Amino acid sequence: MIALLSAIALQAAAPSATPPALIDGLPIGPIAKQALPAKGCAAYLWNVAGTRQLVAMAGADPALLRIAIDGVTKDYARTTQTGPGGFGFAAVTEYRGGDVTATLDMTITTRGDMSQGASVLPASLRIDRPGRDTVIVAVGGLIGCV
Repeated sequence: MIALLSAIALQAAAPSATPPALIDGLPIGPIAKQALPAKGCAAYLWNVAGTRQLVAMAGADPALLRIAIDGVTKDYARTTQTGPGGFGFAAVTEYRGGDVTATLDMTITTRGDMSQGASVLPASLRIDRPGRDTVIVAVGGLIGCV
């Protein structure tokens, strides 16, 4: 009986933290629904394998990348960009914040059936953090502009 009461007391005292939302066992999670920017363009990216969920939103102005790592959604500022792209984006863009470096490599394709935007496929999102495994996720999506 004492052991049972001790176990109940320990369980009641333990914080009830819910584990961060993850996608297919990766350290990245889904982000909430994102609105179009007030001006300019944004790229909305879903993972293309497994459970398809919105994993990133990249803004052209301001130049940022919104992703969720270990359950925390955060914006990362653009630091470098190279290669031809379009709609305010380059082919390869690096974003940084704290100990996170995220590299977005995307092919932007205009299509006749789309106005004020383009498709993004193929693309990849690479997450680098010191002392941790590098994660590369195949992504694809759309660019929308106002």
